[in-house]
Amino acid sequence: MQPPNVVDHSSEKIRIVVDAMGGDFAPANEVRGTVEVLRRTNNRFDVILVGDKPAIEKELTLLDASGLSLSVVHAPSVVTMHDSPVVALKQKPDSSLMVGMTLHKEKKADAFVSAGNTGAVTAASTLLLGRIPGVSRPTIGTLFPSAIGYVLIADAGAVTDSKPHFLYEFGVMASIFSEYILGKKNPRVGLLNVGEEESKGDERTKEAYKLFTQRQGVVNFIGNIEGRDILKGKADVVVCDGFLGNVLLKFGESVPSFLKTKFKEYADRGVFQKLLMALLRNPLRKIFKDFDYQEYGGVPLLGVNGVTIIGHGRSTPKAIANMILRAEEMVQKKINTHIEQTLREQQH
Repeated sequence: MQPPNVVDHSSEKIRIVVDAMGGDFAPANEVRGTVEVLRRTNNRFDVILVGDKPAIEKELTLLDASGLSLSVVHAPSVVTMHDSPVVALKQKPDSSLMVGMTLHKEKKADAFVSAGNTGAVTAASTLLLGRIPGVSRPTIGTLFPSAIGYVLIADAGAVTDSKPHFLYEFGVMASIFSEYILGKKNPRVGLLNVGEEESKGDERTKEAYKLFTQRQGVVNFIGNIEGRDILKGKADVVVCDGFLGNVLLKFGESVPSFLKTKFKEYADRGVFQKLLMALLRNPLRKIFKDFDYQEYGGVPLLGVNGVTIIGHGRSTPKAIANMILRAEEMVQKKINTHIEQTLREQQH
């Protein structure tokens, strides 16, 4: 089976670029995830797989992807996880990341999905797509489970030296995403701090607090929250600097494997403990599902003049499929338009 190089886009379907070389198991998982989601949605959108064409076509042949609404664009180079963003952008213009992002920039695609180097994807998105008018810095939003559903944390690593007005903009953008994508009506926005009192924190968080309170009508700001409030679901959106947000993200990713290790240690203590853990297997599996990144696929880079979804390097086909669906949803619900309009209105 030889997939076509060009898909007929005359149907005005949403077009999504997938960086087929951007993960630890590329291109196999990227191709499988794409094929699965196109079959499941009955070709509801077009997918452009960008990367090593022979390797991609080999995977497509194994899966019998004939009749699916996809195309392949060749890009011989790969941005690895060890490449610095600057080097990747300057020295690898023919990489799957740069070629795919250029397709998005040139309006040949409506969204870009990658499980590759987060720093390089963020840099390429910012430099090639540019920022939405009114946005000082883009932000990466990540999802945490809580007692009342998912909580969105912004920033999770895009900006590690945030200024007060950056934090304010993060809150605005994350609030819009939470409302339109996560279905949270009038989402509560909390500023992560070392205490709830207005006087707590460093100068940056104090100034950010003032900005939120001065523009209270823009977002539903509930004040400072502490780390213990995140899993309680006290806020729907948690705003913080990217350094702290990335620490939270990596810590959260370690929790499921730690708990599984402790459960296994308990089961190994004896026959009774093993039987008890066997009885709890299904309930525990449902609980851990909330921590599974595959369920939501990837995280959005909010603030760029386009749609970029960034996934985990270990993304499975299921995660890739959900990343593609998330990209489609962001295009359909015009998240960038809402962000631009909100920031423009609050400037007047």
